[in-house]
Amino acid sequence: MNGAESLVKTLLAGGVDVCFANPGTSEMHFVAALDQHPEMRCILGLHETVVTGAADGYARMADKPAATLLHLGPGLGNGLANIHNARRARTPMINVVGEHKTEHLAYNAPLTTDIEGIAWPVSDWVRTFASADTVGRDTADAIRAAQTAPGQISTLILPADIAWTESNGPAPAPDIPDAPVASGKAIDRIAELLKSDEPVALMIGDRALREDGLDLAGRIAAKTGAVLFAPLSNKRVARGAGRVPVNRVPYVVEQAQAMLSAYKHLVLVGAKEPVAFFGYPNTPSRLVPDDCAVHLLAEAHYDLVGTLDALVDAVGARGSAPVVNELNRPALPTGAIDQDKIAVMLTAMLPDNAVVADESITTGRQFFPMTNAAAEHDWLQITGGAIGIGPPLAAGAAIGAPGRKVVSLQADGAGLYSAQALWTQAREGLDVTTLVFANHSYAILQGEMRKVGVQNPGRNAVDMLSLDRPKIDWVHLAKSYGVQASRATTMEELCDQFGRGLAEPGPYLVEVSL
Repeated sequence: MNGAESLVKTLLAGGVDVCFANPGTSEMHFVAALDQHPEMRCILGLHETVVTGAADGYARMADKPAATLLHLGPGLGNGLANIHNARRARTPMINVVGEHKTEHLAYNAPLTTDIEGIAWPVSDWVRTFASADTVGRDTADAIRAAQTAPGQISTLILPADIAWTESNGPAPAPDIPDAPVASGKAIDRIAELLKSDEPVALMIGDRALREDGLDLAGRIAAKTGAVLFAPLSNKRVARGAGRVPVNRVPYVVEQAQAMLSAYKHLVLVGAKEPVAFFGYPNTPSRLVPDDCAVHLLAEAHYDLVGTLDALVDAVGARGSAPVVNELNRPALPTGAIDQDKIAVMLTAMLPDNAVVADESITTGRQFFPMTNAAAEHDWLQITGGAIGIGPPLAAGAAIGAPGRKVVSLQADGAGLYSAQALWTQAREGLDVTTLVFANHSYAILQGEMRKVGVQNPGRNAVDMLSLDRPKIDWVHLAKSYGVQASRATTMEELCDQFGRGLAEPGPYLVEVSL
């Protein structure tokens, strides 16, 4: 058994049975080892940003890491943006990066790079295999690191000669450490705060935004009058009918400041203090007012559900009924397409137990607050701000949650970073319906230019923010990747075509003309 085979067998022993891949020459022994194990599902992405983005979406829904296979330093570099997003989402991921055979590094061949130097800024744990006999142990360590709460990025670097050298075999599945509950002292301190007469907001994040965590937070809010908030960007939020509603902190600085201005205390449970997404002239970075005290109850690596459960008892909220959303399927909108009407359509038509992968950026800014009354669903967001996650995130989510319809809400500019994921959706027959909002521009940047004080931009600036010379034809683009597609220019057409996509068992794309 060679090193590559030990790697595959250790991954499988640790429950890692999906590999998103874009391999090259240095990884051929690992590819051959994967070929010997049909229980490992191998999925090809046509660009590394598809590979890493899909691994993120998969883990968010499967609650366990996938492996990625990347070709040397440049391949890792191509996937960095979505590894960054995954790290910001605290998604577990195990990157396997090929390397030249050890003695070949001295010759500085064209693809030679400092792979560890590339990996560390977006990884929580990095190791280069030192010998074939350490492959099993090192791989088990990578799995343990990735699965340590709240989820981490592990990167393994596999020299080609270690892949083909005989090894002493795989390692067993590692023990995963339990996440701690916040201390009794901390819980009692926050409980007293919640029982006070001062206005308190609970900002909950990460694992607390699943249905069980929201139910507990909702009981605390019902008992104490506290208001629930979530960060702007989140890994996964349980939403819709029967779920406790939670407002996100807005992107726009002035809106966020207005939302938070009413509170004297902000309690963080698996979330960080909210800050502005960017720094603007004459605008503060902190969103919390100076007279609001920020209290940390539990960081994201804690057992957040267990912590909220203990807080429920501390405030006497066990018998309190949380406020939940009621299902409302409104009449389908008609006429010209606009953002609010799209949100109404989503509320009316979103299937039960759907998964929404949201990279709608400017067009979809109001989709989240306006769809609380839709059927129950999970909502996945871009978490690190690096655009191009939407199509691969949807693909990975479909693989991680088989049997659930995935709805991808996609800005056109961002989608062009990773449109190759449509090919993976078609090849794997994934149940994804994509709405591409085609305003043929980087619309968010047009607004950002005004925010930083630039008025009357000239031709150079306009050209750098527009995508209309020529316009991208998403219908033909999708069909070229093997995905059925159509174009909607009115709400009647959009509702009809969205329904057609939802009825299809495989991928379908609608270009929404704005």
